[in-house]
Amino acid sequence: MSHTLQLVQELVARQEVKVSAHGYDELAADGILIKDILAGVQDAMVVEDYPDYFRGPCVLVLQRDQRGQPIHVVWGIPRYASSPAVVVTAYRPDPAQWTSDFLRRTV
Repeated sequence: MSHTLQLVQELVARQEVKVSAHGYDELAADGILIKDILAGVQDAMVVEDYPDYFRGPCVLVLQRDQRGQPIHVVWGIPRYASSPAVVVTAYRPDPAQWTSDFLRRTV
């Protein structure tokens, strides 16, 4: 389990969440509801982990919406801070660019 994901899950449980401007744009573009993002984080699976990212630790995870459709979400925590969990971006993964389980890139 990713330490970053654990922190994100704890922050979401405490409702300490922010959505970046880019995140809002991507959610709207792909018809993703923030309530699905928040509800699905507890069952998220790590795709890629970036604990030493220069803007702060972040993690790309696979989540599912209420219909069971896949969503990739990049969660971050600001550098030198312990809160909030930030939805950096979220999108529907392109099946042509990912394995059938959406956990590994094919390109």
